[in-house]
Amino acid sequence: MIYTELSPKQLKAMLWWAWNDTKDYDAVVCDGSVRSGKTMSMTVGFVLWSMKSFNGETFAFCGKTIDSLKRNVITPMQKWLEGVVQLKINLSRNFIDIKMCEHTNRYYFFGGKDESSYQLIQGITLAGVLLDEVALMPRSFVEQALARCSVTGSKMWFNCNPDSSEHWFFKEWVDENSEKTAEKNRLHLHFTMDDNYSLDEEVKKRYDRTYSGVFHDRYIKGLWVLAEGLVYPMFNKNKHILEDYTPSSDAFYYISCDYGTLNPCSMGLWAVERDKAVRIKEFYYDGRQKGISKTDEEYYRELEKLADGFNIQFVIVDPSASSFITTIKQHGKFRTRKADNTVLDGIRRTSTLIDNDRIFICKCCKDIIREFSLYCWDSEKLHEKDTIIKENDHAMDDMRYFVNGVMLRFLKENARKEVQND
Repeated sequence: MIYTELSPKQLKAMLWWAWNDTKDYDAVVCDGSVRSGKTMSMTVGFVLWSMKSFNGETFAFCGKTIDSLKRNVITPMQKWLEGVVQLKINLSRNFIDIKMCEHTNRYYFFGGKDESSYQLIQGITLAGVLLDEVALMPRSFVEQALARCSVTGSKMWFNCNPDSSEHWFFKEWVDENSEKTAEKNRLHLHFTMDDNYSLDEEVKKRYDRTYSGVFHDRYIKGLWVLAEGLVYPMFNKNKHILEDYTPSSDAFYYISCDYGTLNPCSMGLWAVERDKAVRIKEFYYDGRQKGISKTDEEYYRELEKLADGFNIQFVIVDPSASSFITTIKQHGKFRTRKADNTVLDGIRRTSTLIDNDRIFICKCCKDIIREFSLYCWDSEKLHEKDTIIKENDHAMDDMRYFVNGVMLRFLKENARKEVQND
C-alpha cells in the first residue's frame, strides 16, 4: 500500500482509531465532495483497525447494492491493501476472508437498496460495519446494521456524499446543531477535493464541470442543501433557445415521448450532432384541458407527422405506456426503446448538458420552453428525499428520457476522452 501523498484529513480518516485524542469514538462519519479520497482512506482504515483489534470475528461492508459495493470498495481495496494483508474473496457467497499477521477475520457484503433490505443483515453478530454511500440507503437497513454491532469494542464507519439538509442521516449523524447528533459519540470529518493530493487542477476543473445546480453544491462543494427553486436554473433563454437552426448532414434523429391520455402527452424530435442535441420540433396535447382524450392510433398519427422527413433512429417512450408502445410496433415503421425513468440521475445529467451548452431548443418548441420556467423542486413540504412538483413536467420528462436514453452515451464518451487527454 502506498502511504505517500496522503492529506492530513485522509490520514485521520484512516488512523483515528489509533490516536489518543480520537480513539475513544464509537463511530466516524466522513462526508463531502466526490473524488476526495474518503472511500480509500476509510476502507483501508476499517480493515487495519479490525485486523489489529480482533481475531476470528465477523464484520460487514455495506453499499447501496452489492454490485456497487464490489465496484467502489471491494475491487479497489485489493490494490489499496496489496502487500499488507492476505485476501481470499468468495464472490458467489459475498464475503472475504482477510489475514494479517496471526489474525483472520471474515467480512460479509450487504446491499441496502430498499426498505426490505434490513432483513438481509438481520440476525448476524458483527464487530464492526462500514457503510459506503450511507445516504443512499434506507434508514431501516442502516439502523439494523448498527444494531448488529454488539461485540465489545465494535465501531461504525460511515461514508457518503451530501444529500438534502432534510435527510435523516444529516439530522442525526452530521448536523452539528442537532440534539440527536450531539448524542452520538462520533468523529465527523468533512472532505473536499483539496483533501485528495493525487488530483491535479485540471482533473478538479473537469469534475467541477460535471455537476450543476444543487448537484454542484452537494458533490463539488460538499454541502447538505435543500433542492429548491427551478430545477434547471442554468437554462438561459438568450443562450439555449435557437432562432434558426439547420442540422448538419451527419446529424442523427430521435423522438422522445411522455405519454398521457388525460394528462398531457409530450413528444420531442431531437437532432444529435457531435457536440450537441437540438429539439427541433415537438407535439404537445393536454387531454384534460381540451376536454377530449386521444386514442393510441391518434397519437401514432401525430408521431408520424412529427417524424415526417427525418430518419428516426428510434422512439424513446415512457415505460408505463405499454399500449402505445404496442401500437408503434404494430405499424412496423419505428423502432422503440422503453425510457429509463431514473429521475434524479436524469435531472443531474440534463443539468450538466444544459450548463455545458450541449442541449438547445428551437424557438418553435413553445411548450418545453414554457415548462423550463415552471418546473420546480417541491421545497414547501420538507421531504427527506428530493421531490419535484408534479405539474408542468411532461416535456421535462420526455427530455429526461432522451438524455438517459441517448445523451448518456455522449457524457460517458466525453468523460473517457477527457481522461485520455489528462
